[in-house]
Amino acid sequence: MEEAQVILDTVDKFLERDVAPYAKEFELADKYPHEIVEKMKLLGLFGATIGTEYGGMGLSASVYAGIVERVSAVWMSISGIFNSHLIMCTAIEKFGTEDLKERFLPRMATGELRGGIALTEPDCGTDLQAVRTRADRDGEYYVINGTKQWITNSVEGNVLAVLVKTNLNAEPRHRGMSLLIVEKSMGYEAHKLSKLGYRGVDTGEVVFNDVRVPAANLVGDAEGKGLQQILSGLALGRINVAARGVGVARAALDASINYAQIRETFGQPIGQHQAIQIKLADMATRVEAARLLTERAANAYDSGERCDMEAGMAKLFATEAAMDNANEALRIHGAYGYSPENEVERYYRDAPLLVVGEGTNELQRLIIARQLLEKNPA
Repeated sequence: MEEAQVILDTVDKFLERDVAPYAKEFELADKYPHEIVEKMKLLGLFGATIGTEYGGMGLSASVYAGIVERVSAVWMSISGIFNSHLIMCTAIEKFGTEDLKERFLPRMATGELRGGIALTEPDCGTDLQAVRTRADRDGEYYVINGTKQWITNSVEGNVLAVLVKTNLNAEPRHRGMSLLIVEKSMGYEAHKLSKLGYRGVDTGEVVFNDVRVPAANLVGDAEGKGLQQILSGLALGRINVAARGVGVARAALDASINYAQIRETFGQPIGQHQAIQIKLADMATRVEAARLLTERAANAYDSGERCDMEAGMAKLFATEAAMDNANEALRIHGAYGYSPENEVERYYRDAPLLVVGEGTNELQRLIIARQLLEKNPA
């Protein structure tokens, strides 16, 4: 516990010194924060959850969630740079051969390789079984053709975990899906996409045109297991997104509390008006509830339990809390909140990503409901 607090305190100092003074500039310009990323490497954030035997920090999901909340309260975008990376690392560490782990995880732990997960396609998002990107076996290689979209770390990063079809005729469909580790040097192209929020971090369209990948880069010992492998990694990803939601919701609350004490109407600070007090009370309650749900999901993950329902609940509630708090913060700030000079405007643009990223909140509701029905049969 003491070691965890030292890590969190170190992250706080890094954010105060190296991120907070520059976040607005990078975000408004949609400029990739190379200098900040280099300092994130030195902090070990790219190896946060990777096992110590592969050069990582081996942090629990609980400590990791605490880091993500703190980062997201200052600048949510940069949490995505190491989240997508660590989802990929989790899939390799859980399911990869020892050769694959030794070839990739040590370099990923240092940030020498910065990765992402290439799942979504132009015509496929929530229904991952509908992916069309295919990988055909050619001797000791796979040849990949297809397009992925909205892929974090695809432009500035240098390696991707790519969900592909290796058997187009498999039934059920997921048995024809595999996960391949593809380095940018192998030939894929990535083009940056513009976004409403989540700016500064690169999100791109990735095109695979006869990209040859060694068969040894298949995750696991056989084809047909890719969907289950990446969904396992997404449990940690949803805890990350929930923690992001807590961070954004908290930042919106803190900004609103501060503003409510300095902005005056009718001869007194607006924080003295009951209408504003009610908003602040609801915002604070959402933050605390979201944090508790996120901690519960992280603890379940750390214990090795199946935690898709807990992670889904945390992701659902915390990201909706971020949306609600960002909206209320803008209303409390009035016209000032509508200006890009005010960070509240950024929270208002960033929060919508969280309700669609790592599985839409509509999907989370379905996952939760199905788990409830499984656990409580008639």
